[in-house]
Amino acid sequence: MTIPTLQGLQTALSGLIAEQTALDTAGNNIANAATEGYSRETALMQPDQPLDIPAISSFTGTGAQLGTGVDVASITRVRNQYLDAQYRAQNSALASATAQAEVLQQAQSAFNEPSSTALASQLSSFWSAWNSLAESPTSEAAKEAVVAAGEQLASTFNELAGELSQIAAQTSEQYEALTGEGGEVEDYAKQLAELNTQIRLAEAAGQQPNEMLDRRDELLDKLSSLANVTVTEQPDHTDTVYFGDAAEPLVQAGNVDWPQELSEAAGGQLGALLELTGPKGALSGLQSGLDEVAEALAATVNEQLATPFFSGETAATLTVAVTPAEVKASIGEAAGGNEAAQAVAALRGGAAEQGYAALVERLGASVRTARDDQSNLQTTVTAIEDQRQSVSGVSLDEEMTNLVTFQRGYQASARTLTVMSEMLETLIEHTGVVGL
Repeated sequence: MTIPTLQGLQTALSGLIAEQTALDTAGNNIANAATEGYSRETALMQPDQPLDIPAISSFTGTGAQLGTGVDVASITRVRNQYLDAQYRAQNSALASATAQAEVLQQAQSAFNEPSSTALASQLSSFWSAWNSLAESPTSEAAKEAVVAAGEQLASTFNELAGELSQIAAQTSEQYEALTGEGGEVEDYAKQLAELNTQIRLAEAAGQQPNEMLDRRDELLDKLSSLANVTVTEQPDHTDTVYFGDAAEPLVQAGNVDWPQELSEAAGGQLGALLELTGPKGALSGLQSGLDEVAEALAATVNEQLATPFFSGETAATLTVAVTPAEVKASIGEAAGGNEAAQAVAALRGGAAEQGYAALVERLGASVRTARDDQSNLQTTVTAIEDQRQSVSGVSLDEEMTNLVTFQRGYQASARTLTVMSEMLETLIEHTGVVGL
C-alpha cells in the first residue's frame, strides 16, 4: 500500500482540530475559574489509527507504520473521589459541631450568667432578704421584701424554663423543616435523581456530561452537611446515595426514597438536632437539671418553715405560696423569734446553689467543647477543600501556560498544512499530461 496523496493534509488537519479543542477547553476553564463546584477539564489526546506501509521488497524489511494524526479521545474533568469522600465525612462532622455550638450558645444566653438579672444573683438576693428578716423579725417591710425576692426568683425560674422549652421547640421545628415535605433533604434528593437520569442518557448517547457531574458532586457536598453521606457509583454512572442511618438508599438511579426515619447516629446537622432534643440530649439535660434545682430550693426552704413558702415541683411551676402576712421569722408563736429566718438564710451556698452552679458549669463546658470541635473541624475541612482545589480547581497561571502551549501546537499544525499544500501545488504545476 502506498501513502495516500492527501494523507499529510489530513494529519495536519487533525492537529489543528485537536489543538483548537484543547484551546477551547482551556478557555472554558478560565471562564469558570470562579464558578462554584466547577471541576477543571482537560482534553485527552490520543494518536489516530496508524497507516500500515508494507515493505517494497523482501530485502527492505517487514514494512512500517505511519502516524495519521491525533484525535481528542475525551474532555474529562479532573476529580479525586477519595478527597470527595473525605470532605463529605468531615463536612458532616463540622455541621454537627456547628449545630451543637449554635443551640448550646442559645441556651447559655438564656441563662445569662453572670448578670444582675440571672438566677445566681436572684438566689443571692433571696437569701439576703431572709437575712434581713432575721435581723428584724417583726418588720412588715422585711416580710414584704422576702415575698418580693421569692416571687422574682420564682419568675426567673419560670422564664428560664420557658426559654429552654422554646429553644428545644425551635430545634425540633428546624429538624422538621429540613426533613419535611419540600425541605432541603427532599429537594437535594430529587435533584440528584434527576441528574442521575440525565447523566445516564447523556453517556448512553456518547456525550460527556461534565457539567451535570459537577452539579451532582456539588449537591452531594451540600447533602453531607445534613447527615452522613455514602456514595456508590453504578456501572451506568448513576450514583446510589445512602443518607445518615436510613434503612434504604435515599437516591437510587432516578428514584427517591424519602421520608425515612433517622436517629442521632445519622451525623451532620440532623443528627445533632436529634441528639440535642432527645431524652438524653443536652437540652433535656438542662431542663431536668433546672427542675432539680427548683425542687431542691423549694424543699430546703419549705422544711425550715411552719408554712410552705414555695409551691410547685419544677422550674416552670415554681411559685410563692404565701403572702407577706403569712411569712413567719420563727416556727414558734413567740414574738421576736428569728430561728426560721436564720435557717433559711443559712441555706446560702447549699444544695440549690451548688446544683445550679454545677448546671451552669456543665453548660459552659459543653459550649467550649462544641466550639473547639467546630474550630478544629473547620480547619480540617478547609485543608481538605484546599487539597481538592489543588486537584480540581482552575489555576489561571497554569491555564495561561497551557494556552501558549496549545497555541504553538496550533501554529505548528497550520505550518505543516501550509507546507503540504505547497508541495501538492508544486506537484500539480510541474507535472504535465503526456499525449495531449
